[in-house]
Amino acid sequence: MKREERYKELLAWFSRSMPDAKSELNYSNPFELLVAVVLSAQCTDKRVNLTTPALFAKYPDAAAMAGASVEEIYSLISSISFPNNKALHLSQMAKKLLSDFGGEVPSGMEELQTLPGVGRKTANVVRAVAFNIPAMPVDTHVFRVAARIGLSEKAKTPDETERQLVSYIPKEMLADAHHWILLHGRYVCTARKPKCNECGVSKWCKSYSSSSKV
Repeated sequence: MKREERYKELLAWFSRSMPDAKSELNYSNPFELLVAVVLSAQCTDKRVNLTTPALFAKYPDAAAMAGASVEEIYSLISSISFPNNKALHLSQMAKKLLSDFGGEVPSGMEELQTLPGVGRKTANVVRAVAFNIPAMPVDTHVFRVAARIGLSEKAKTPDETERQLVSYIPKEMLADAHHWILLHGRYVCTARKPKCNECGVSKWCKSYSSSSKV
């Protein structure tokens, strides 16, 4: 199967089967989303969603969080993975938002990446989810699934995977495609034991078709 055909079939299946795919992080504005995504690094969305209500209640915006100490932020996120680093990043990020962006979350890639704790993946999530800007965040799920099913080829880094996905997926579908691939990896095409027998895209999957011929 040619790569273009695989993309066409997979995107068509996902659009039919997952029309309402969206982020599983709970948030109500760009600031809350940014904080939640920073907290979600190497941590489950479920754990983040259990943690953020109290955090957002006490620090609903950048100004409030900038006035908190690192220790105060830590006390509210201690159940999250790497709470020390993340508490420091959130404190510095809030102060940077206040000093450089008037307390508002910027939508530009370069501006977002000036914020402590914000790399390219986090910036892409904020751009796609909060601002509806065409973007393809590549986390561990997207990186793995894209390689397995044949959407990416010989990509050694998330940036390489992102470039390949962006070159084949129509711009208007990028944000949705991110959620399709991510959720597929989270619940079906899992890291250790992919549920190939339950998978709706196995007929177009490069890894499945290769293994079935053995």
